[in-house]
Amino acid sequence: QVQLVESGGGLVQAGDSLRLSCAASGRTFSSFNMGWFRQAPGKEREFVASIKWTGGSTYYADSVKGRFTISRDNAKNTVYLQMNSLKPEDTAVYYCAADSRPFRVLSTTTSAYGYWGQGTQVTVSS
Repeated sequence: QVQLVESGGGLVQAGDSLRLSCAASGRTFSSFNMGWFRQAPGKEREFVASIKWTGGSTYYADSVKGRFTISRDNAKNTVYLQMNSLKPEDTAVYYCAADSRPFRVLSTTTSAYGYWGQGTQVTVSS
């Protein structure tokens, strides 16, 4: 079984920064693509960013491009999401996700990710 535990959420003001962390356990972390998704109240879960198992490729949603950075430390089994210049519309529960299978093409769709964390709340006040 894969376990993902997010941390780092909180309440901040517009323009502030936060760094989310996701610690993974249960399998060979370095073989799997990782992603961050978010879900605001009343909305569907949406893609935020993803990073290839090698760390060499990343994808971002247009809404966060240039403000958010995804990274991973395979030695620590951890993936990060650095969020800068936060906006009120970034308010959501943020979920870490691991690909269902190893060594796959990097994806932005929820269906590609079979393992999910419990989520961490990010609230940005104006």
